Amino acid sequence: MENMNTDRTNISSVLPMMALSDIPESKPDAKEIVALVKESGKVSGYKLSDGQILNKEEGVEAAKQGDIKGVGVATRKGNEYLKSLPDGREDNNLSSLPTVTGLQEKG
Repeated sequence: MENMNTDRTNISSVLPMMALSDIPESKPDAKEIVALVKESGKVSGYKLSDGQILNKEEGVEAAKQGDIKGVGVATRKGNEYLKSLPDGREDNNLSSLPTVTGLQEKG
C-alpha cells in the first residue's frame, strides 16, 4: 500500500506540470507576478514586481523570454496563458494573488 501512496504523490505533482505547454527558464533578473489584472472577472493581464502591467499576450511572451519567474505557459481553447509552476503550495498560486481592475495603470 505504501507504494500506492507514493505513486499518488508523484502523480499529483506530475499532472499539473503536464498541463503546461512551455516551462521557460527564468533569467536571473526575472520579475514576479504580484497581482492579476481582471476585467469582467476574467484575467486580462499581470502586474509585475517592478510595477509594470502587461496584458495576457505580453505576459506570455515575457515569460517565454525568461523575464517572469515561477510560471509556465498553458494553452486552453487555442489561447496561451500563464500558470504557476506547481510546488505544492497554494499561497503562491496565481489565483491566490490580489487583483487589480483594467489596464489603467499601464504606462
